[in-house]
Amino acid sequence: MKFVSLTCMCIVLVSAASVSAQQIPSDYQQVLTTLGKQGDFKDQVLKVNIPRNDVQVTVAGVATPTPFGFGGWIAMTKASDGNQVMMGDLVLLQDEVNPVMSALLNAGLDVTALHNHFFFDEPRMFYMHVHGHGSTADLTKRIKPALDLIGASTKGAQPPASSAAGPPLDTAKLAQIVGHMGEQSGAVYKITIGRDDLKVSEMGAPLNARMGLNTWAAFVPTAKGGAAIAGDVAMLESEVTPVLKALRQNGLQVVAIHHHMTNERPMIIFLHYWGTGPAETLAAGFKAAVDELGKHSTSKATQD
Repeated sequence: MKFVSLTCMCIVLVSAASVSAQQIPSDYQQVLTTLGKQGDFKDQVLKVNIPRNDVQVTVAGVATPTPFGFGGWIAMTKASDGNQVMMGDLVLLQDEVNPVMSALLNAGLDVTALHNHFFFDEPRMFYMHVHGHGSTADLTKRIKPALDLIGASTKGAQPPASSAAGPPLDTAKLAQIVGHMGEQSGAVYKITIGRDDLKVSEMGAPLNARMGLNTWAAFVPTAKGGAAIAGDVAMLESEVTPVLKALRQNGLQVVAIHHHMTNERPMIIFLHYWGTGPAETLAAGFKAAVDELGKHSTSKATQD
């Protein structure tokens, strides 16, 4: 009986994936074709993947696969006037930062943030947030020159092989601790929690989890049999200190506190954290921070 149920479930999942792929609107499909990138369409958002598979990053000596925190992206969603709102987070090497920034600015796009996500990363990686309004075709044309610069200096290079990881994580246990299911991508298990409770919008378009308004944790097994965790927490101003206390009390290192957007109301602050140890202990520390979200809200206004 269990076999039949599992088989049926697999058929449903495959069918759903096929339907989802067929439902990408034609103008969004053209974005992927023009940029030469892969992506998906869900929750009224086109997500374009810009992973840094060309770079092998270690953090404090721990080999960290691309899905652990080096998958850049841009996203588009339709505004109430029929144009698009575009946001993105580009993952850059140090020498790529200013050329990419100039390309974005020269194209009339906004650069809204530049920061680190890690300490002790080798090579050093930086994250640039981009923002724009316009038609689908116009935004694609404007952002392509900047995206074409990413990885130009490493093109054709073979990144060094990752060091052997430890045994697979008990992802069911991690999901149980956090209270949210995640997704597996290679060795990385990532749990993403949207902040839809904040009701932030721009030009009539909801800024949902796929547009970057989310809290997440990525777990990867380490060679010593433990795990590493990295992630981002999206907070109201009143939530910052309680979340910081929760992370530090649970032994997680805070590596950055910053904004991703400009002119949004309410103001959203993001922080990045990192830690190593037993996977379940790391998950409990993340859960403690998540539990502080929504408890200290003073305003949940919408900004268009």
